[in-house]
Amino acid sequence: MNNFSYTKVSTADHAVLEINGDIPNKIVAGGTNINDLLKYFITKADKLVDINPIIENNSIIRLDNGDVRLGALHTNAATAYDPIIEERYPLLSKAILAGASAQIRNMATNGGNLMQRTRCYYFYDTSTPCNKRDPGSGCSAIKGYNRIHAILGQSENCIAVFPSDMCVALAALDAKVNLNGPEGERVLAFAEFHRLAGDTPNIDNNLKHGEIITSIDLPEKGFEKNYSYLEIRDRSSYSFALVSVASGFDIQNGIIKEARIALGGVAHKPWRVKEAEDFLKDKEPNRENFSQAAHIILEGAKGYEHNSFKIELAKRAIVRNCLMALMPDSQRPGAKPSL
Repeated sequence: MNNFSYTKVSTADHAVLEINGDIPNKIVAGGTNINDLLKYFITKADKLVDINPIIENNSIIRLDNGDVRLGALHTNAATAYDPIIEERYPLLSKAILAGASAQIRNMATNGGNLMQRTRCYYFYDTSTPCNKRDPGSGCSAIKGYNRIHAILGQSENCIAVFPSDMCVALAALDAKVNLNGPEGERVLAFAEFHRLAGDTPNIDNNLKHGEIITSIDLPEKGFEKNYSYLEIRDRSSYSFALVSVASGFDIQNGIIKEARIALGGVAHKPWRVKEAEDFLKDKEPNRENFSQAAHIILEGAKGYEHNSFKIELAKRAIVRNCLMALMPDSQRPGAKPSL
């Protein structure tokens, strides 16, 4: 059993003070992931610091510069159904609603979504070697059952994937993450928040010791006219993505002026390839060009015994999702597909 103490804090500064030290204290908000990690003895906490009372981090507000700020403690469900998000960032709304279950979305927070850990079978099985759980012990997935594992950006130390749907959309939208820590506040581009496994697969992100997420900023451009989110999984619910794709386009006079494509379920972090997005610029939005972009994105992909099929699956998913983005009316939450 994990024995721990419990305390509540009402300010971000107080939360930082509680977790900034040598003692392994952990933040808890919705608790949809940290509780599992504690129950399965994957992580340890001497103290759980409940940050739910921090009121200022539980809202969605419009900023003077046109951006929209998501409070880190705002729930996934409340975010997905917020009128501002549905209108300006339907890609994010659709991605959130594609993940987890209604019950989990009602509890899970935006900040917690960024912090969740892999669902690799071996990570949760403490009787097997896992470099992410126990650095230096080895990666059981490489020669094990690796159907759900990485095909991009992996290393010889870890082939786990990051499980979030919400974060795939945030990657495509070029969000920013606002942090508070012992050295004060700082802003991190979303692309720089999560890490590839490399030689340190036990480190999931670039948070500094003692830092917490306070909010997430969405840029003014939300690609609300041409967007789509597609999640392909073994079951239609209660299952994590084998491959997911978030696409957003700025199309003017039948020509792509800006493209965003992000993948989930294929790497240790949401995956974007700028060269593929640049390739689509000033081109027609058609199957041939989307197929070429998919090949660029999957360049260098490597499969294993049980997941090599994900390479071709990802290519086809990209093309399908990009074509879906050309029919925006069918993508809005609750909308009926156009005939």
